[in-house]
Amino acid sequence: MRQKYSDTLRALLVSASETTRDNLTNSLEQLGVAHTLFWVAQPDLTLTRAQDVFPHIIFVDDALNGSSVERLVEQLVSHIPDAAVLVLVDAQNMAAARTAVLVGARGFLLKPLRVDELSSTLQQVMKRPAVASSGVADTYPEEGQIIVFCAPKGGTGRTTLALNTAISLYQLTGDSVVLVDADFAAPALDVALNLQHERDITALLPRLSQLDEEVIDNVLADHVSGVRVLLAPPPEALESPISLPQVQMVLAKLKKMFTWVIVDLGLPMDETAFAFLDGADRIVLNVLPEMIGLRNTRLMLNQMITRGYAAERIWVVLNRVTIKGGISPADIERRLQIQIADRIPDDQALVTYSVNRGVPLVLSHRNSALARAFRDFATHILAEMGHNKAVLDEAEDAGFFQRLLRKRSQRLSL
Repeated sequence: MRQKYSDTLRALLVSASETTRDNLTNSLEQLGVAHTLFWVAQPDLTLTRAQDVFPHIIFVDDALNGSSVERLVEQLVSHIPDAAVLVLVDAQNMAAARTAVLVGARGFLLKPLRVDELSSTLQQVMKRPAVASSGVADTYPEEGQIIVFCAPKGGTGRTTLALNTAISLYQLTGDSVVLVDADFAAPALDVALNLQHERDITALLPRLSQLDEEVIDNVLADHVSGVRVLLAPPPEALESPISLPQVQMVLAKLKKMFTWVIVDLGLPMDETAFAFLDGADRIVLNVLPEMIGLRNTRLMLNQMITRGYAAERIWVVLNRVTIKGGISPADIERRLQIQIADRIPDDQALVTYSVNRGVPLVLSHRNSALARAFRDFATHILAEMGHNKAVLDEAEDAGFFQRLLRKRSQRLSL
């Protein structure tokens, strides 16, 4: 489907390889983007050419015949601040991708290019603000991002994934994060976070016409992690379902107040649930490696597709991937006909201990395999959704880029 931009996309490729040029040309044509592609084979001519053509996006190939990719990216970010810089790298050259992102590139793509990867990346970087002239992309959209966590049935670990991801996002970035309990049939965040708070979302509903930040601030609970929480009422206290307009108004205000709005969405998949999903920038579908769950996951995916949700908005996360007797990730991808975005290892004993204590395990057991997996998933979200600041913060974890590379390579091999 043709992507919509406010103007014909002007792209500049810096590469000594005709193969890379042809690969990018073909990918843009398959994507159906109205574009003009300019090509510079000599890196020392890049700045002059860029200043002539005013590109929206600059692709920098890691094959520059010995020239420094890092230095070129720094120059482009400094002198052409309105352009998004992406690096194109071979799978064996992830060091170049890491370095380029640290000095201001908005992301990277593996060669040879895949049309779906290119499409997702273009949508992310073209809607983001220009990078700062310092070379560090630390400016954020005026409105926050909404990520909705859902599952085809109970017991998948959805709430554990949502709350630990929310806290990880706050730890990685320092940005404002609000966690919304939208499981109105079986709310759990108050227990899982050990929160004693009298107010919940129903306190906002009578005041929607006068809803402001002060009203919302007084309803939100404070968690020791730094994350704010909008709780759900006890099931018996909700006299009627929250309507779609009510959900839309609450989400709209939260997006203006917080950089990240994380929603823990319960069942059933009724109009209230779809109201949250309609507003989501990303939908995280949490599944287990077992047959009944996969059947229900397929039905939920069909509902989402029928409703018109784009496939790139839906991320399938495989929980308890290391459980004995579980279905293999390859079989799951084949049955669901969708790629697994991330995998969370199995440690049910630690999860149960964490929930019973009311202390998220990314706080109590930050060096555990589960905590590392949650942080990796949060960093993956930040990287994929265009927040380079998270990549800077994640630099302390030298293994992250290797793990992300493995995930991307697995997708490329399908």
